Amino acid sequence: MRRIRVIPVLLLQNGGLVKTLRFKRPNYIGDPINAVRIYNEKEVDELVILDISATKESREPNFEHLEEIVSEAFMPLGYGGGLKSVDHIKQAFDCGIEKVVLNTAAYENTKLITEAAKIYGSQSIVVSVDVNQNMLGRKGVYIHNGQKKIAPSPEQYCQQLEEAGAGEIVLTAIHREGTFKGYDTELIKQISHQIHIPLVANGGARNMDDFKLAAEAGASAVAAGSRFVYTGRENGILINYPKQAELNAQLFERL
Repeated sequence: MRRIRVIPVLLLQNGGLVKTLRFKRPNYIGDPINAVRIYNEKEVDELVILDISATKESREPNFEHLEEIVSEAFMPLGYGGGLKSVDHIKQAFDCGIEKVVLNTAAYENTKLITEAAKIYGSQSIVVSVDVNQNMLGRKGVYIHNGQKKIAPSPEQYCQQLEEAGAGEIVLTAIHREGTFKGYDTELIKQISHQIHIPLVANGGARNMDDFKLAAEAGASAVAAGSRFVYTGRENGILINYPKQAELNAQLFERL
């Protein structure tokens, strides 16, 4: 039996919890503190919270709100959004965050990864890599909430991040995000074969089979958003997470 981390990803916008579809059309889900409390009861392995409006609005994180959220969390919590300096990263850790998640800042200032890793250890410095696919099937890396394409290929970029000191990569397939069409396993294979640090697959999960396929493709952990906030064909809002017995029988024992 192989146990992997199964991580809900919560998106913040203007202090509220939302869910997007291919990084667009944010749908209000509810209060993040309420969601965290529910995930506490469900014994979630780890939780990631991303403020998708911070970078877009060119503002620093709302550390007061972040501290309030963290105070309710009984599981390890990662945070990303608006982190542009070592001082921002320090403030996030002072709030009780265990991992920081960099995205746009990691590309615009790669030295930030190296400096933060030296101070806090690589295991605490995560980089989120967002990949989109065009109509011809070609894939590229995007920053600024999926709005700006950058030059390196996904493979090259992830290698560069590892060399800079990143301890983990969250790989999100924008073209699958929120679709329930499953992970981009080919992308996972391509990246996992090029790096030696943990790779967290994100974007498109619908069920345990998708988690299994992502792990078999090379992911060290799996993350999902819609899978853990919606239910049923009509996508009714329901904060959910599999019971440990379900994870054991339907996922871990099959790996």
